[in-house]
Amino acid sequence: MSAVPSLRHLLLLRPRLRFIALSTSSSPFLSYAPSHHFSPSSLRVLSSSSSPTLTQEEADEAVGKGSSLIDVNPPRGTRDFPPDDMRLRNWLFQNFREISRILSFEEVDFPVLESEALFIRKAGEEITQQLYNFEDKGGRRVVLRPEITPSLARLVIKQGKSVSLPLKWFTIGQCWRYERMTRGRRREHYQWNMDIFGVSKVRGEAELIQAIVLLFERLGINSSDVGIRVSSRKVLQAVLQMYAIPDNLFTQVCVIVDKLGKITREEIEKELLSLGVSIQAVNGIIEVLSLKSLSKLEEVLGSEEEAVSELKKLFSLAESYGYADWICFDASVVRGLAYYTGIVFEAFDREGKLRAICGGGRYDRLLSTFGSEDIPACGFGFGDAVIVELLKDKGLLPDLAHRVDDIVFPLDEVLDGTASRIASSLRKKGRSVDLVEDKRLKWVFKHAERIGASRLILVGNSEWERGAVRVKNLSTREEFEVKIDELV
Repeated sequence: MSAVPSLRHLLLLRPRLRFIALSTSSSPFLSYAPSHHFSPSSLRVLSSSSSPTLTQEEADEAVGKGSSLIDVNPPRGTRDFPPDDMRLRNWLFQNFREISRILSFEEVDFPVLESEALFIRKAGEEITQQLYNFEDKGGRRVVLRPEITPSLARLVIKQGKSVSLPLKWFTIGQCWRYERMTRGRRREHYQWNMDIFGVSKVRGEAELIQAIVLLFERLGINSSDVGIRVSSRKVLQAVLQMYAIPDNLFTQVCVIVDKLGKITREEIEKELLSLGVSIQAVNGIIEVLSLKSLSKLEEVLGSEEEAVSELKKLFSLAESYGYADWICFDASVVRGLAYYTGIVFEAFDREGKLRAICGGGRYDRLLSTFGSEDIPACGFGFGDAVIVELLKDKGLLPDLAHRVDDIVFPLDEVLDGTASRIASSLRKKGRSVDLVEDKRLKWVFKHAERIGASRLILVGNSEWERGAVRVKNLSTREEFEVKIDELV
């Protein structure tokens, strides 16, 4: 008789699987039965290269009438977090939180589900075409948030006069965008945001950039691996004024020129010309945005231009903070969101293999778009996906294997209660304890090695009669007897 594959074996067999759900009514459910109740042919495994569906005849033959298919993969563009991945996520989030703490930021949070109106703007932003939006059962238009800053602004308005400025808030939240997937880009991701409300000077941006640099350094990344491009929306604003381009076209021009390097120059020119921008102005815009030197920008715009003076101040502060080697001027950085008003920045890997690691800038006029009084503000968003890809490339991912302090194992079924009391006592003292029973001792030793346990505590009859247990130190291989009341 052929061996019957276990459920775990079937799960690991192929990267993309579907299980047949057994149904005795109109509601299907994933069925489980002991292995002797089914044969290999009663469970159908589909790989990504096989046909995506079974015919009804095939399905009926496999599991009987009324069956339906359950795809065990998460929706396209989303992720599961099994233990290994969850440990990595928690480790990254802990680093986000620690950097926020040392810069004296407070943590806040918001619902993932927001009002659609919060994210609908008329500047032609790509993000408005990528919304997971729908009408709820109450007839309200809602959205799974694609970014966090508008939610933050909403909370600032809601808090009103009850909070004193400046506000230094951070959050780590999930965002959703229906977009084309590439390396480091999914349809959902987690994002670390740090934002400052109530600071009008460049000091705000300088603090935020230090937070980013400190995070990189904490993760083992240096300035030869990553740089931070810096510019200002006011650069583009000054160029538009030079060519008498109306102010009402500013945000639309920003959205278009943010595509520099992503689409061809000819396509950029075509989109700008379609707005009514003259070919002379188009050439002037692209010429200025190709500048990589702040001194060259000063020659074009003059030293009195606000964009120039603010950027010079930022670079001066970077010297004081000690991260001048991380930042560089790049006039092409404008960021794609319409609400930015001043300095903008984005981190990039110097090898050019990945998309932007993070980005942000100043948005002094965001609150007024929601009908409130404006407060000067700046912030950044730092996603969880690209940074993990970079850490993989650099060999910097940490060893985050599952670890426990103790394994407690009763050698006799009659000692199960005693083992439970020992495990409970150790847990109350703060130790991580795995209580194992109904296994062979050989399996227990392998299990201890697999999970990196420090000690194995064996509860045996002869030791228990003496009020003791046998303790094996798994790193030194020493073994000794310990009185129960002395076990810590």
